[in-house]
Amino acid sequence: MPSERSAIGVIGAGSFGTALANVLASGGHDVTLWVHEPKQAEDIRVHRENRRYHPGFRLEDRLRPTCDLAEAVANKPLVLAVSPSHVTRAILSQAAPFLSPETIVVCASKGIEIDTLELMCQVLDEVLPEPNRARAAYLSGPSFAKEVMQRLPTAVTVAAADPQVREQVQKAFNTDYFRVYTVDDVIGVEIAGAVKNVMAIAAGIADGLGYGYNTRAAIISRGLAEISRLGAKMGAKPMTFLGLAGVGDLVLTCTGDLSRNRTVGLKLGSGQTLEQILAGSNQVAEGINTTKAVHFLSRKLEVDMPIVEAVYQILYEQRSAAEAVGRLMGRPLKRESA
Repeated sequence: MPSERSAIGVIGAGSFGTALANVLASGGHDVTLWVHEPKQAEDIRVHRENRRYHPGFRLEDRLRPTCDLAEAVANKPLVLAVSPSHVTRAILSQAAPFLSPETIVVCASKGIEIDTLELMCQVLDEVLPEPNRARAAYLSGPSFAKEVMQRLPTAVTVAAADPQVREQVQKAFNTDYFRVYTVDDVIGVEIAGAVKNVMAIAAGIADGLGYGYNTRAAIISRGLAEISRLGAKMGAKPMTFLGLAGVGDLVLTCTGDLSRNRTVGLKLGSGQTLEQILAGSNQVAEGINTTKAVHFLSRKLEVDMPIVEAVYQILYEQRSAAEAVGRLMGRPLKRESA
C-alpha cells in the first residue's frame, strides 16, 4: 500500500510519462522512471531534464531514470504505466514477473489495440498477474503534459473497481497543483480517453479547412454523442462522459494548441498526407491508431459513429477532408438524441 512517501515506478519517459513522474516526485515520492533508450536515460540523469520532450524544465531531485525495467517496478507499492497504447501489452508483459502481489498498477495510456480491439483495461486483465488485476487503476482527464510540468492547476480522474485502490492512487498523486477525483466506471473512462483523440483529429481537420467555431462546437457535441453511444453499448455509465474524463478531456483535446491529435488534424485539413505528418513528428498521436481501432470496433458492435468513419476515410482511404465533411453534412436528418 503506498504510504505518504513511497517508492514508485513509472514506465515510459515520453511527454506525459515524464510529467506524471514529476508530479509524483514533487509530492515527496521516490520515483524510478523507466526510459527505453539508454542514451536518453543518461541524458536525463546528467542534465536533470527530459530535453527531448520538456527542454528547460528541471526534474525533481527524487526522480531517477533507469533503462532497467525490473529495477523500475520491483518492490514498488505503485507502478504507473504511460507507454503508447500499441506497446502497452508487450511492455507490461515484460514487467509483470517483477511486480509484487500488492503492487497497484495505474495505467495512463489512452487507446485501443488494433489487433484485438481491446481497451487498455482488457489488455491489463490479460497480462498482469492475478493479484494485480484487481488492484489496477486507470488515470485520465484533461491534462496537457507541458502545463503539468508548468504546475498549472490540473484536475483528472482515476477509475478502479476497488474503492481502496482509488483512494490510494488519489492520495499518491495529490499535490497543490494536481488534483485527482475518483470514479468506479473503468470502461467509461477508458472509452472516453481513447475516442476523444479521434474527435480531436476531426476538430483539427475542420480548423485546417478554415471552418469556424460553429463547426468545432458541432464536432465536440456530436463527438460526445458518438462516444456515449459506444460507451452505452460496452456497459459504461452515462454520467462518466459528462465529467473530467469525458467532456473535460474532449474539449481540451479538440481546442488546445498543445493537442498532438488536433495538430495532426490541422495538417490533414491543410493538405498534408498521413505519411508526411508521421515523417515530421517525434511524438505519438494516439488518435491515428485509435481511429482504425474504433472504426472496426464500432462496426463490430453496430454503433453508428459517423465522425469516426469520416476521419478513418481521410486517414486510411485517401478521401479528401472537404469531401468527408460534405458527406457528414449530407447525412439524413434525424433527432439530436439519436
